[in-house]
Amino acid sequence: MTAALLFSLSLQVVAADSVSSRVETAVLDAQERAIVVASKPFGESFLLAEMFAQLLESRGIAVARRRLQSTQMAFQGLREGDIDVYPEYTGTGLVAILNEDPSGTPAEVFRRVATVFRERWGIHWMPPLGFENTYAIAVRRESAERDSLRTLSDLARVAPNYIGGFTPDFIGRRDGLVGLQEAYGLRTKEVRSLLQAVKYRALASGDVDVIDGYSTDGLINRYDLVVLTDDRHFFPPYEAAPLVSRRLWETRPEAVRALSELAGIIDVETMRGLNRRLEVDGDEVEDVARDALRALGLIEGPALRIIRGQNTSTTGSFLSYFWARRGVTLELTLRHLWLVMASLTGAILVGVPFGLLLERARVGAEGAIRAVGLFQTIPSIALLAFMIPLLGIGVVPAVVALFLYSLLPIVRNTYTGIRDADPVAVNSARSLGMTEGQILRYVRLPLAAPVIMAGIRTAAVMTVGTATLAAFIGAGGLGDPIVAGLALADTRMILAGAIPAALLALGVDAVLSLVEWAVTPRGVAV
Repeated sequence: MTAALLFSLSLQVVAADSVSSRVETAVLDAQERAIVVASKPFGESFLLAEMFAQLLESRGIAVARRRLQSTQMAFQGLREGDIDVYPEYTGTGLVAILNEDPSGTPAEVFRRVATVFRERWGIHWMPPLGFENTYAIAVRRESAERDSLRTLSDLARVAPNYIGGFTPDFIGRRDGLVGLQEAYGLRTKEVRSLLQAVKYRALASGDVDVIDGYSTDGLINRYDLVVLTDDRHFFPPYEAAPLVSRRLWETRPEAVRALSELAGIIDVETMRGLNRRLEVDGDEVEDVARDALRALGLIEGPALRIIRGQNTSTTGSFLSYFWARRGVTLELTLRHLWLVMASLTGAILVGVPFGLLLERARVGAEGAIRAVGLFQTIPSIALLAFMIPLLGIGVVPAVVALFLYSLLPIVRNTYTGIRDADPVAVNSARSLGMTEGQILRYVRLPLAAPVIMAGIRTAAVMTVGTATLAAFIGAGGLGDPIVAGLALADTRMILAGAIPAALLALGVDAVLSLVEWAVTPRGVAV
């Protein structure tokens, strides 16, 4: 009864979460609703999104933050109203979203994407922020000197001997590796898919020989890399600008006005300095964004640090870092726990009865269990991605995917526990004249309780771990610092999510072990 009530309440929360932007926006009026600001998985996008968020908050506008895994995921969320604004680049809009040829001046490209996005989807490009961040194909300095590499045409000559390390987004884009292969005939010996910050380390250590980066990346100078000239002018202009949803444009003019204050005031040198603080010095994205807005005169108070060129590292021990973020960690842990509880409760309420049903009709039971097990064969991140076209981004697809991932151990252990209950005890019960229902309730279920609970505990621990991946689709939880830490190559940030997740898994398993002890009849071996 308690489990049913909990699941009912969870469904109500999930339903409410889905009505508005499916994430934290359903209970408020359109004029009061939190604006969802999203970012893609690299440092500059994190930073610009945080600047958007803090600027809106300084104007009294409530904000919810989301970190997403790719351009297509962010754009789909914008189209479907799951998010309201994220930083995008005009060249990316032209090639990766509109699938048009990468050509034109900055003004021509902006005019093209602004017109088509508005007419086709009601999505609006705000005025550019003032800097362009194009792709930068980089190699180690010793490689450039050894093989006389100055241009991408030079790279194409030696590429068959090189190992490429590129971001997943870059590998499949027409203005990325696919287009470079067509324009330059650039085909490396091997292509490895690497996260944005990880690939710099891989290049420096010699694990790969060439990577894709961004012209404003602070890590290019840190590792003394050589950026090759795009001598055939393949890459289009990439002016950064806020991309806003139809809903935000039509219902929140005060938010649009606030974001327009950023137009044309961030130059390339300023952006490089900010990126260096984030990616090289290890400063917190919230601090860097706040200092940038203050230095630009958009929020009150002097800049805490000089933006350009000064090393303002705030790196320290993990314990001090963790303690400073204890409030954020608690909030993320509670959200993570909610994701686990909602999905696991649903899996219990569905999986246990289904296992009982299979035991009553044993013909085809193994086939049904294998069918449920098909969800386990799908990589968890892929299963989350499959949910997006059906349910959008955020909590709803995450809970559904985690529910499906939790079913197999619960169904299998319930079926096995009931089926293999002590035959002597079952036959004795029949000899006493008990009905099959009474035997199930008073004999089979108590005897099977340890096995069923073992399945639930397994599912719970798996769900806690898998739920960290929900951050890739904007569901939040302890995966958020892990995703950000991977993008920024920040070990402290990764551990700030991974350690609490591991402790949460141990805690959930310990609580369920007490439940197992409570529901197991005395005298039954556990």
